[in-house]
Amino acid sequence: MQTLHVDLGQRSYPIHIGPGLLNRPDLLLPHLSGRQAMVVTNETVGPLYLAPVRALLSDRTLEVVVLPDGERFKTIATTQTIFDQLLNARFGRTATLVAFGGGVVGDITGFAAACYQRGIDFVQIPTTLLAQVDSSVGGKTGVNHPQGKNMIGAFHQPRCVIADTDTLSTLPDRELAAGAAEIIKYGLIDDTAFFEWLEQNIDRLLARDPAALTWAIERACRNKAAVVARDEREQGTRALLNLGHTFGHAIEATTGYESWLHGEAVATGMLMAADLSERLGWLAPEATIRLRNLLQRARLPKSPPAGMSAADFSAKMAIDKKVTDGRLKLILLRGIGQGVISDSFDRTALESTLRHFTGTGP
Repeated sequence: MQTLHVDLGQRSYPIHIGPGLLNRPDLLLPHLSGRQAMVVTNETVGPLYLAPVRALLSDRTLEVVVLPDGERFKTIATTQTIFDQLLNARFGRTATLVAFGGGVVGDITGFAAACYQRGIDFVQIPTTLLAQVDSSVGGKTGVNHPQGKNMIGAFHQPRCVIADTDTLSTLPDRELAAGAAEIIKYGLIDDTAFFEWLEQNIDRLLARDPAALTWAIERACRNKAAVVARDEREQGTRALLNLGHTFGHAIEATTGYESWLHGEAVATGMLMAADLSERLGWLAPEATIRLRNLLQRARLPKSPPAGMSAADFSAKMAIDKKVTDGRLKLILLRGIGQGVISDSFDRTALESTLRHFTGTGP
């Protein structure tokens, strides 16, 4: 087991990574302040792994909420089911929510914890690669709106993160690849050596080699923990973690959060960001080629869905959370491992990128 720490003063917490962690009460129980606990899972993860988590909490007053599976259910209405059960069970401020599933479960559960009685504790037990390397760490919680992804939410840090790599054995190949997109992101923004390692080891990662998976998850979490410790509420450098996300969120919103996985949309978004960076003269063409080749090997999409227009991108990007005083900020690249935050890029270059990727321009 590897253990990292997110250093946030009184809100600091550990990230435990390794196999067999669902059977470790010593990792979970110290982070439950009261006797009441509610596990929030979904209809896919619950039947596979809920039993050992129930066993860990057998001496607590325990409730379980099973949500439908899928990004399209990441809504206020779904969150209401958690509030209803908390109230029906008479859970108070010392209760702890346990998010047990992928990124959607983690985001919804964290948001419910941030809101219920103005804030109760929660723990993250992520079961997908994407959740283990990204969404479970850092305290971003929230739900989607039909007009935009994650537009309703709160910063609310978990008490701990327990990433049991054994749960990845049942993860579909497509979802594993989607998680790899977020791993690639860390190499692109600030870790050239990690990107080079991925170029050499992406096949091992997708083959679920235990050593490769554990090493990549630990490296990704270490990178994210360092960024979050410097900028918890995304007032500056934490925005680098959004590389590819503005383009990707536009894809997800346009497709109704149904046909594309988050990591797939981010993969295409990262390539669009690289293309724009190249058009601005910031990124060498060879770097874009390296990224495209790595995404290809990871079996990730490299273009947006057919029928999506430049106007669709522009409309969704205009209401992105990174729009400040009417100016869109994008995360771009000056090299592999050199992410930059910019709101002063040439808008005609952005339009060229949008037209190129939607098939209406060179």
